[in-house]
Amino acid sequence: MHTRKIGPLEVSAIGLGCMNMSMGYGPADDADSERLLLSALDAGYTFLDTAAMYGRGHNESLIGRTLEARRQDYVLATKCGLSDGPSGKPEVLKRECEESLRHLRTDVIDLYYLHRRDPAVPIEESVGALADLVRAGKVRAIGLSEVSTEQLRKAHAEHPITALQSEYSLWTRTPERQILAACRELDIAFVPFSPLARGFLTGKAQDASHLAENDIRTTIARPRFEPENFARNVKLLEPFGKIAEAHGCTMAQLALAWLLARHDRTLVPIPGTKHIDYMRENAGAGDIELTHDVVEQLDQLINEDTVAGKRYSDARMGDADSEKD
Repeated sequence: MHTRKIGPLEVSAIGLGCMNMSMGYGPADDADSERLLLSALDAGYTFLDTAAMYGRGHNESLIGRTLEARRQDYVLATKCGLSDGPSGKPEVLKRECEESLRHLRTDVIDLYYLHRRDPAVPIEESVGALADLVRAGKVRAIGLSEVSTEQLRKAHAEHPITALQSEYSLWTRTPERQILAACRELDIAFVPFSPLARGFLTGKAQDASHLAENDIRTTIARPRFEPENFARNVKLLEPFGKIAEAHGCTMAQLALAWLLARHDRTLVPIPGTKHIDYMRENAGAGDIELTHDVVEQLDQLINEDTVAGKRYSDARMGDADSEKD
């Protein structure tokens, strides 16, 4: 797998989102997750993404105990400010950092994100606290997650922002409105989460009626997985699958290759999984090159105009700062 740049950090072109091993998509087995994490490093992944709120520390602890002896083999990203709802208070962020360092069994976090902006706290104050952590040597670089362009600019003026994480895939195009251009202008790397549309673009997802009650696709991300919307959306997968077959790859690999082709070498998607086979499959996308014509063909096939349903529930959409882009 080739590498890309996130500020001063060199990482694998495909990163590993670790949330699924602790929450969001049904139960996971710790022993399987430990094998997956070790296998991911052996497969060429050098960028791991977690957060304090994933399993309330479980995910960070899983990574810490499993990979402590291989800490030098990967770039570590984690997030603060969402453990008990959004909190951007400086004292809370600094306390969470100490807890994350302990869970992760490391002296420094390579990339530390503010997980969500706290509307009650000016983003400059939150970023100022993260800047203090950089000066203290506990954090190497600062990131933001799911913020609007306006908030990104305010934060960047307080302290250089190295990376922005937000949802981006063939069926979620919000970043294309403004924030991708802002990232290019400000030299900020872009890290798409849910690049496989919460499993939809793998061709293996089911509608919400078949999913567990604690699955994220039955809660905040339900609209596109509602049976009626899902039945419309799944029709897009037949032509999508034919394009993948023509390129000798899976649908998941095609979706990731589309992302890599859409932006410069500072975009690093982080597909999540709790299955070793899927992790290895996703890694293969890092070396697929698509022509401009194929990228355009995919653009026209799957986009927010051809997909039925919003990406989040109405309540969640109203609270999403990134939707104010």
